[in-house]
Amino acid sequence: MRKVIGIGETILDIIFKNDQPIGAVPGGSMFNGLISLGRAGMSAAFISETGDDRVGQRIIRFLEENHVDASSVSVYPESKSPVSLAFLNEQNDAEYIFYKDHPHDRLDMIYPDIQPDDIVMYGSFYAVNPVIRDQMAAFLTYASERGAILYYDVNYRASHRAELMKVKANILENLELASIVRGSKEDFEVMFGMQEAEKVYRSEVSFYCKYFIYTQGADPLEIRGMGGFSGQYPVEQTKTVSTIGAGDNFNAGFVYGLVKYGITRQMLEAGLSAEQWGQLVGEAQQFAANVCQSINNSIDQDFADQKKREWEASLKEMEENN
Repeated sequence: MRKVIGIGETILDIIFKNDQPIGAVPGGSMFNGLISLGRAGMSAAFISETGDDRVGQRIIRFLEENHVDASSVSVYPESKSPVSLAFLNEQNDAEYIFYKDHPHDRLDMIYPDIQPDDIVMYGSFYAVNPVIRDQMAAFLTYASERGAILYYDVNYRASHRAELMKVKANILENLELASIVRGSKEDFEVMFGMQEAEKVYRSEVSFYCKYFIYTQGADPLEIRGMGGFSGQYPVEQTKTVSTIGAGDNFNAGFVYGLVKYGITRQMLEAGLSAEQWGQLVGEAQQFAANVCQSINNSIDQDFADQKKREWEASLKEMEENN
């Protein structure tokens, strides 16, 4: 069975509405997507770090309860696990305040087994943090050499604008290692000072990576791919309770689609058809829409069970055809 490996931060999101707490949910950008994939029956593993406190213990337990291998999460006894406060506005979009008390950021990397066509998800500031860059770059290079598909969610926020010059080379290296790059309109405004998918792709991305997903909130998302492929996909309007995990679960749904439809690294290198792109984007949007309907950061179990049945049926069909 193909595996999905995520690498990123762990955090406890305390969610506020009208300045009152309404929930506390383990989270982190790659973490949220891995939980969804674990619930949907995928073979999933997570590489991260946490403190040996009640928050850290809850995060480890939450991973295991949702069928995500936590053996590559390093636990540091002298550290406090990070916490974020997420304040939902009238549109249920979140404004964050982060609290982190790791005295020495470091990552004692424990590599999970990686086989050809496994998928590695990475992104956010964690993927460019200079303190752990050597370990991050070594792992991503190893995964690429092992034949994995590397999915990079840029997720570079305005809160890190001041650090951009220090990490620009790391961003470019991440783009070069990636099989697929996803980023939002806001990410590229912060990093490159430009808008419009075509302009960002041609000026900043295509030299490094041919597969590009450009999201812009409720406006249509845009795709660029091999052979000059260009696509635009409307975003289905849905009633939202919270948008906190929307982007993270778009990633999860896209990666789920790569497994469900049997998309290999060799197929990516040859170029995907319009039909295949439509299938992948459709899965991504379904995952994102589901997570917006609650204050949880990952898909609900009913939806996960449905998706598990779908990909198991797809896997059986592929095996019969082979």
